[in-house]
Amino acid sequence: MSSVVEQPADCPATDAPPRRGPAAVLQGIALALGLVLMIGGFALIAIDYRPYKVPTASMSPALQAGDTVLARKVGGGAIGRGDVVVFRDQAWGGELMVKRVVAVGGDTVATTDSDHRLTVNGRPVEEPYLATQGRQGESFSATVPQGRLFLLGDNRVGSLDSRTHLEVEGGTVPTTEVEARVEAILQPFGRMGLLDRTTAFDSFAGPGAGEPGPLEPAAYASVAGAALIVVTSAVGGVAGLARRLRRGRSS
Repeated sequence: MSSVVEQPADCPATDAPPRRGPAAVLQGIALALGLVLMIGGFALIAIDYRPYKVPTASMSPALQAGDTVLARKVGGGAIGRGDVVVFRDQAWGGELMVKRVVAVGGDTVATTDSDHRLTVNGRPVEEPYLATQGRQGESFSATVPQGRLFLLGDNRVGSLDSRTHLEVEGGTVPTTEVEARVEAILQPFGRMGLLDRTTAFDSFAGPGAGEPGPLEPAAYASVAGAALIVVTSAVGGVAGLARRLRRGRSS
């Protein structure tokens, strides 16, 4: 007949899992939060934004030839005056281009005879983003049909834009050809940053430049999440090393 040997009450079970202290629980929470912030921020940017290469210097000084920009996917109906957009129009050769919208459907856009200053619906536009002030090319005048956009490069003396295609729908581009609105420069590293929203058209009736999307908060969330993971891991590693050293000294 077999006998059962009972374990003394004051002797803990050897196979019981070690209990996690408050510090370990907090470390786990911090790591989980860091992962959520980092992955969530990257996911939001990946879903909403696409990188594009700027092919020419026609948007200088805001954008330089060879810059890689981040542009948010938006419908052409959400575009307003002052927005810098990525578009492709077969009437312009079908190439991917980056220009600034200066007039929308129903507008009359022109330049004055005296100083060739841009006017929209007869009102002059202050354009601080231009590469050079003063004469910007030959005089022109065009009325923008509904559902279309008139686009110019900031480097007016070195840009092939709506002025070059005035014989086709007044040089305008269908809103449906807009792929995205540029919101930031990604490369080169020294020029990385958000593209400033212009207020040049805010006093005009109708749509002005769009407000920035979630790029900035998403980027901050990703950086904060990564930093939280690194710091938490480092603190946890140091704490673990300290515990091992204490155990070594006490043994």
